[in-house]
Amino acid sequence: MGGTDLWTLAVILGMAGITVLTRCFFFIFDRPWGLPEWAHRALHYAPAAALAAVIAPEIVMTQGHLVATWQDARLYGTAAGALCYIWRRGVLGTMGVGMAVYLPLHLGLGW
Repeated sequence: MGGTDLWTLAVILGMAGITVLTRCFFFIFDRPWGLPEWAHRALHYAPAAALAAVIAPEIVMTQGHLVATWQDARLYGTAAGALCYIWRRGVLGTMGVGMAVYLPLHLGLGW
């Protein structure tokens, strides 16, 4: 039964040091630290951009290729959800309408 070699130990300690440094970065300096105004404004768009980056490929792609047919339940569920959001501006209703359109098409018709 062998022990941990020196290289593995150095990597573990190095990663621990980097983690502590990045987590404590804001506590190291004495004076208050703030973001520039442009960065502060950009952070308002980050959640929507991240959500779009995750959701959009799931809607328009299957196994790494663009959807080639209109018989895809995700397209109709997305369209119905988007219309509901434009009309009512509510997230819960958007999800409900989108799933109400998606599920019958996916489960019932096999799209």
